Amino acid sequence: MVGPVDEGLVVRMFVDPGSIYLHRDAVDFRKSINGLVIIVEQEMELSPFAPALFVFCNKNRDRIKVLYWDQSGFCLWYKRLEKEKFKWPRRYHSGVMTLNDLQWEWLLSGYDIIGHESLKYAHCVG
Repeated sequence: MVGPVDEGLVVRMFVDPGSIYLHRDAVDFRKSINGLVIIVEQEMELSPFAPALFVFCNKNRDRIKVLYWDQSGFCLWYKRLEKEKFKWPRRYHSGVMTLNDLQWEWLLSGYDIIGHESLKYAHCVG
């Protein structure tokens, strides 16, 4: 039996993924499992059967789809935000982005997953 949802509880999938891959470009959300598998194979150049989550966003950034293989078939998870938008990496960050567990939590919670780059400065000894 499932108990009440705790506000601090992170949404969990039915698998513990080895990796979480973010497809950076918007995807036509009419695509379902077969269409997303083709994107994973051809555009992301990854195996859709890997122990991983493949995360896609629509053009408006208010919906995400998550594709994964659970050893018996493909699963498709869908989330729609009622307000706001997902903080999705800008298009100029091309390629596939790998998320860690904390970034995945941040994305699902609506936070920016990119953050900022470390500052580099010369230390003056005086």
